[in-house]
Amino acid sequence: MRRAFVKRFSPFLVFPLLLGFLTPAAGQPQGAEKDIVARGHYLFSLAGGCACHTAPKGPPNLGGREIPIPLAKVYSTNLTADRETGLGGWSEQQIHNAMVKGVRPNGEKILPVMPYEAYSGMAEEDLRALIAYVRTLKPVRKEIPALKTWVPFYRPLGTFVWSNLFSRFFNPPRQAPQSGVERGRYLVEHVSLCGDCHTPRSFMGVPDRSFYLAGAKKGPLGEEIPNIAPDKETGIGEWSRNDIAELLLTGVKPDLDNVQGLMEEVVQAGYKNMKREDALAIADYLKSLPPVKNKIK
Repeated sequence: MRRAFVKRFSPFLVFPLLLGFLTPAAGQPQGAEKDIVARGHYLFSLAGGCACHTAPKGPPNLGGREIPIPLAKVYSTNLTADRETGLGGWSEQQIHNAMVKGVRPNGEKILPVMPYEAYSGMAEEDLRALIAYVRTLKPVRKEIPALKTWVPFYRPLGTFVWSNLFSRFFNPPRQAPQSGVERGRYLVEHVSLCGDCHTPRSFMGVPDRSFYLAGAKKGPLGEEIPNIAPDKETGIGEWSRNDIAELLLTGVKPDLDNVQGLMEEVVQAGYKNMKREDALAIADYLKSLPPVKNKIK
């Protein structure tokens, strides 16, 4: 009787064993999820490797980079999956809210040095993929210094003033443009965030949109930032689209000089992995803009 039972029902006994061998290991992205993570990795490159979350010459993605802001100094977040000092204890929705709404899991407002307003215009599919990739970063413990300022209630006061006077959020598309000038505009404004450095700001950190991408005498870290509007005298109006793409991919200017500072960092951390068609789309968008005269050097 027992032998007959096993003979008759053995396929049902063997199937779970086979399923055990075929089931992906826990915690490892597989199939469609793996594709999403790979796409997120590419978007991370388009975002310059989120270089602000890497201290100069330090291990990538651990945060702690000092960023001067009006009347204070703030330090970037540890992006790795460490549960105590990084994002390991954050849910996907909590990372989403931080990236596009500027809200921490505890409800605390994030200072707008984190470009959540620009990221709010990132396509829903791209944002989901980028978050999926960030959640795969190997956990590394690193304590991040607290905000430094002599101004009482700086964070709540600063975020209140900004959100009521200067905030500018976007309605994201479901899918990103795939080619041409619209693709370039999307990358410049909502992924690569060129305006974060190349658009000058007031003493309160508010972008001067009349000088969109026209450079700044004093950039985010105090350095000069070149004019990348297509003005022929003070910008990149004489550059070809291939010149612009080559700089994004290699960090080399048309005169064969290398970029320095933050631009060198984002090229090495991510832009160098950009597909050439995306670099050319950015170039086409930059060349489509009205020229803005603004001599930096």
